[in-house]
Amino acid sequence: MRLLESLRIAITGLLSNRLRSVLTMLGIVIGVAAVIALVSFGQGFQQFVTARFQALGSNLITVFPTRPGGPNSQNVKPKPLTMSDVQAISNPIYVTGVTAVAPVYNVSGAVTANGNSLTMNVQGTTPAWQVVRDWAVADGRFIDQDDVNGTANVAVLGSTTVSKLFDDGSDPVGQLVNIKDIPFRVIGVLVSKGGFGDADQVVIVPLTTAQKHLGETARRASNGEFTVSTVLVKAVNEQQMSTVQAEITQLLTERHDIQFVGLEDFRVLSQEQILTTVNNVTGLITLFLGVVAGISLVVGGIGVMNIMLVSVTERTREIGLRKAVGARYFDLLSQFLIESTALSLGGGLLGVLLGALVAYIGSQLIPNLTLSITPAAVILAAGVSIAIGIFFGVYPASRAAALNPIEALRYE
Repeated sequence: MRLLESLRIAITGLLSNRLRSVLTMLGIVIGVAAVIALVSFGQGFQQFVTARFQALGSNLITVFPTRPGGPNSQNVKPKPLTMSDVQAISNPIYVTGVTAVAPVYNVSGAVTANGNSLTMNVQGTTPAWQVVRDWAVADGRFIDQDDVNGTANVAVLGSTTVSKLFDDGSDPVGQLVNIKDIPFRVIGVLVSKGGFGDADQVVIVPLTTAQKHLGETARRASNGEFTVSTVLVKAVNEQQMSTVQAEITQLLTERHDIQFVGLEDFRVLSQEQILTTVNNVTGLITLFLGVVAGISLVVGGIGVMNIMLVSVTERTREIGLRKAVGARYFDLLSQFLIESTALSLGGGLLGVLLGALVAYIGSQLIPNLTLSITPAAVILAAGVSIAIGIFFGVYPASRAAALNPIEALRYE
């Protein structure tokens, strides 16, 4: 009963100073709302980035040229990735567990059609690109081996490219687009897939066409062989990815005559590695946002302590009277701890509601971000609010409980 009586007295004390109680709770409300909203934004951004990378394709391994590092790299002349490297990677004798291999030759240039122009990256590749990227065609067809063998001037466009070049709503299939002032006939349009950045802003042409008609002679290897910008490899399943990655690394190390670790002129990255790196970065961003928002919670806790000290001072005679009629140390301690905890918990619950409202408004303003409040976040916010009430209420409560009843009764 003593605890229930302390609760009743604490609530009565808070209600007797409604405005002061509301203003004190406001600091906790803002702090909890900031934590909830910012963490929600951080998690939503992390999910957004992860989904965009996953849209690149499943079980994807990317091979690309790079400059050697280390103290001995100055004397090393890096070798580019060539078509013979692609053929070696495609050979099951050297690399096992591969579904498809798609070389990509990137060319930057102006793409014009229908009076509109875009300066963008054009990708020359093979029919295997569609398998590697898991990308379907919405209209028309994708490039085939005959297009590659015949160096055909045909192109497949992404949905964003279509919307920008053919803004009049006309069907692009069968029409001409100029790539670096060379006419190409559109044979297909890819389904809208999304991806990191705007992956739907893409133009796909046959690999040989890009290398011979759009590429530069300087981008050939020293022996005259055509180079490629990247090699996309699709593993049979997720379990095979590490094996495929290791076999490609070993194969290219031998083909490029790499003598020492660190002098590699290529990188082999799996989709899992990229996602792990990205998630680590976005996770740190989310943590940083939470810590920054948590500072306002500390400020709100200090406000609770300040008001509780004022309350103890104002009610000194009441405390003395209660002690004189038999109130114990624990009774007074629990009374003021309940007051501070009630302030913090009430502010925390209101903060959760405010944070959820901010997250909802944010999701409406930024449709690409999925912002949600998880039950764990609500429980954490309530727990932190209670902890703040207890932590910052202990000193005022113990000070009230330790007052000498005689001196308290004489207090004016």
